[in-house]
Amino acid sequence: MTFSSSALKQYPKRITAIVAALLLGGGGGALAVASFAPDASDLPVREVLESVQSLPLTVPSDLDSQSFKLFRSEVTRNSDTADTLLKRLGIDDAAAAAFLRSDATTAQALLGRSGRNVTSEASGNNGLLKLSARWSSDTEGNFKRLVVQKTPQGFQSRIETAPLSASARLASGTIETSLFAATDDAKIPDAVATQLAEIFSGNIDFHRSLRKGDRFSVVYETLEGDGEPLRAGRVLSAEFINGGKSFQAMWFQDPVAANKGGYYTLDGQSLRRAFLASPMAFSRVTSGFKMRFHPLLHVWKAHQGVDYAAPTGTAVRSVGDGVVEFAGAQNGYGNIVILKHPNNYSTVYAHLSRINVRKGQSVSQSQTVGAVGTTGWATGPHLHFEYRINGVYRDPRTVARGNETVPLSASAKPLFTRLAAENQVALSAAATVQQSSDR
Repeated sequence: MTFSSSALKQYPKRITAIVAALLLGGGGGALAVASFAPDASDLPVREVLESVQSLPLTVPSDLDSQSFKLFRSEVTRNSDTADTLLKRLGIDDAAAAAFLRSDATTAQALLGRSGRNVTSEASGNNGLLKLSARWSSDTEGNFKRLVVQKTPQGFQSRIETAPLSASARLASGTIETSLFAATDDAKIPDAVATQLAEIFSGNIDFHRSLRKGDRFSVVYETLEGDGEPLRAGRVLSAEFINGGKSFQAMWFQDPVAANKGGYYTLDGQSLRRAFLASPMAFSRVTSGFKMRFHPLLHVWKAHQGVDYAAPTGTAVRSVGDGVVEFAGAQNGYGNIVILKHPNNYSTVYAHLSRINVRKGQSVSQSQTVGAVGTTGWATGPHLHFEYRINGVYRDPRTVARGNETVPLSASAKPLFTRLAAENQVALSAAATVQQSSDR
């Protein structure tokens, strides 16, 4: 079929375009379907104007009496009184303030206690309708809820118990001065920072080996009550880059071994050791295992342990499972606890202000055995800690780094491998959190 140029002029523009395409493309070209409607630019334009009648706006004559509810959240302070707390919540209700002052349940659970999440429900005239306060007080996965509610009979209060819910959070940070300073900058709870130090304590000396520029990424639980975060939970996975070397860990509970769970490298090596690296969650070493000039005796003398500086009352924990061999006062050691461990190992915790265990008692790793003090020959509050193997003093930091780990069972490896891959993805995402916020 052929077309002359004069014949093409009689077709509308759209058809002409199709025919021209066929002529130029030849028999081997592809044919596209096009619209045969007239070109929009050739269509006539007509303007239509219509008047629209607005509907009347009706305003209720009793607008002031309409029911409104106002919601607000606050965190309690230890200096709070009934009046100051209600004022921060925007509530002006003398009857509610009087009830909070006189109610024993409220006084015990709320007033004078800091850090408790409070939400209020108020009427349009700022009268209290309902007040709820939440806090986590146990390790059983529950939280407490104080409810103060207005009823036809007046205000009433009650304490409720409800389960916590867990959600995962991602974070990362860079070391400038210390681990806790970096986690504060990243808005990571201190409890998570403490876990990080504990998890990697077998590989990183957090007292001496941290370097400016070291990085960490962490995935951790936040435990919530009624949607409000109440406290940090367990670290689920973490990575710490120290001096250019990467260390990774993830939480895993072996379903076959029926243990309490522990931390493993992502290739399946357990990080749980028979002994913790330190008898305190995080503290500063002030004197190591070496010869030193004794601060009280004023002579050079071998220091047979490690001293950790910390405020009086700081919890001291057992570095491993064992049995209390001695608990009481002993010469220059002051209040002291001696634990007997398997394979003729013993650990010593001295200068305690408080002893929490008794002779013959079995203790587990991380259990609190006492508190930092200044009893005995001590110039300031600190813990003196020793290792003895077959009665011979050993450097605590060397012993802690050399003890054996607990292996992963072969039957648990398929599940572990799958979870390790998921944790690797989560850690990669966590590493970008700070980087995106820095831009």
